[in-house]
Amino acid sequence: MRSRRTVTTLAVVALLAAGCADRGGSGTEGPSAADPAPVTVSADFGDLKDVCHTGSPKGSPAQGVTEKEIKVGVVSDVGFTKNSEFLDAAKVFTAWCNEAGGINGRKLVATTHDTKMTEVRQRIADACREDFVLAGGGGALDGMGVKDRLSCLLPDFAAQVTQAEADGSDLQIRTQARAITYAPYAGFYRWLLQEAYPASAGSLGIIVGDSPSVKATGAKVVESMEAAGGTVGYQDLFPAAGVSDWTPYAQSIKNKNVRGLVFYGQYAQLAKLEQSLTNIGYKLDWIDANNNAYTPAFLELVGDQTLAAQNNVADLSGINALENAAASPATQKVVDLFAKYAPNAPVTLPVLRAFSSWLVFAKSAASCGDDLTRTCVYEAARTEKAWTAGGLQAPVDLSNNDTPVSCFNVVQATPDGWRIPDFRPDSGPYRCDAPAVKLTGAYTGPVTLADVGKSPADLK
Repeated sequence: MRSRRTVTTLAVVALLAAGCADRGGSGTEGPSAADPAPVTVSADFGDLKDVCHTGSPKGSPAQGVTEKEIKVGVVSDVGFTKNSEFLDAAKVFTAWCNEAGGINGRKLVATTHDTKMTEVRQRIADACREDFVLAGGGGALDGMGVKDRLSCLLPDFAAQVTQAEADGSDLQIRTQARAITYAPYAGFYRWLLQEAYPASAGSLGIIVGDSPSVKATGAKVVESMEAAGGTVGYQDLFPAAGVSDWTPYAQSIKNKNVRGLVFYGQYAQLAKLEQSLTNIGYKLDWIDANNNAYTPAFLELVGDQTLAAQNNVADLSGINALENAAASPATQKVVDLFAKYAPNAPVTLPVLRAFSSWLVFAKSAASCGDDLTRTCVYEAARTEKAWTAGGLQAPVDLSNNDTPVSCFNVVQATPDGWRIPDFRPDSGPYRCDAPAVKLTGAYTGPVTLADVGKSPADLK
C-alpha cells in the first residue's frame, strides 16, 4: 500500500464499487449556539408523517445523545474520491429535520468520518468513541472496519455496502434491496433474456475489473444470468486501473458474437469500451452498464453517436428513478429539499439511498422517546418489514438481511438522457415478480457479532 501503483488501484476500487460515489465536504453538520429557533416546515416525507418534530427530551441515555443533540457519524471516502453525495444528503436531511424540530426536540449533528479510502479502521475507531450510530454513508473498503464497528457495538444505518464482509453484517440496517445468499438482479436478467431480448440469451458476456470484490459480484451475476436461461460464452478481466486502448477487448467481444454484455468497472472505462465497439462497427443487443453509470456524466462521456449505437440498460433495484420524480411525492421531496438547502449539489442515486437510511433512523429514533439507546433504535428499525422510505423505493424487509429481492426497475441511456423503458411494471413504477435464485458458489460471508466475541445481548 505504499507504491504509486497501489494507490492507483485503490482509486479504481472506489469507482468499481456500485453506488460508491459521494461528493465533497467534511466536518460536522448541525446546530450551533447561534442557530435560530425552528421555523415551520412540513415534517412529512411522502407517506411518512411528522418524521421530525419538537419535544422536551430528558437525559443522556447513550453515547452521542444529550438533551440537546444526537451525534451521527457519516462514513465517506471523500478525501480520496472528492465525491460527496453522502455528505450532501447528510447536510440536507439534518437541516430539514432540525428546522422541523429535530428528533423529539434533539437536534441531529452529522459528523463526517473521512476514510481517505484506506483509513477505514481509524475512522471507525473515531466513530466508536463519539457517535450514537452511523447513518447515510459508506466506503469502497468498508469490509476493513466491520470487526471494529461490531467490537464497539455501533449500529450502522448504511446507505451503501460494498465488500462481502460488510454486506449484511450484524448491527447493520441496510435499506438497499439485496440479499446475502440469493442471486442479484434475478428479475432484471429474466426480463432481459426471456422477454426484452430473447435472441441474446445464448450469447452472453461479462467483463469486470480485476478486483476481488468485483470479481465476486461478477460470479454472482453469471449465476443470475444462467438461472434466467442464459449462456455465458465470454468472460474477461481488465486491469482495475483500465487500459489505454479498448479495441482488443471490443474485438474479442465481436469475435465471440456477444449479444448481451455485463460490465463492472468505472463508467468512464465503459464509455471508452463502447466507443471502441462502435468504431469497429459492432452493436450489441444490450449492455448492462449497472446503476453506477446512472448519472448524466456517463451520458456525456459516451457521446450521442455511441449512445445511439449501443443499448445501455441498468437495474435500479427498486429505487424510484429520478425521471419519475414528478409522479413521486417522496422523490420530489428530495429534489425540493436539495433546492432549498444545497442548491448547487446534484440529486443522485446515492443521495436517494442515503435519504432512505436517514429516514429509517429518524423514524426509529423518534419512536424511542427518552429511551434513546442503541438497542431501542436498532430494534425499532428491524420491525420495518416493508420499508419504502415514504415512497422512495419498493418495499424492503429490514428485519432480515437475506430476503430475496422481489422488485426491480429499469432505466435506459439514450442521446436524449436516461429514460424508463417498458419493463412491464406491476406495482407502481416497479416490477415485483423476480424469482428467488439461491446462489450455489462459495462466497465470503458477512462478519457477525460472534466473530468478535459479542452477542446481541451485549447491545445497550
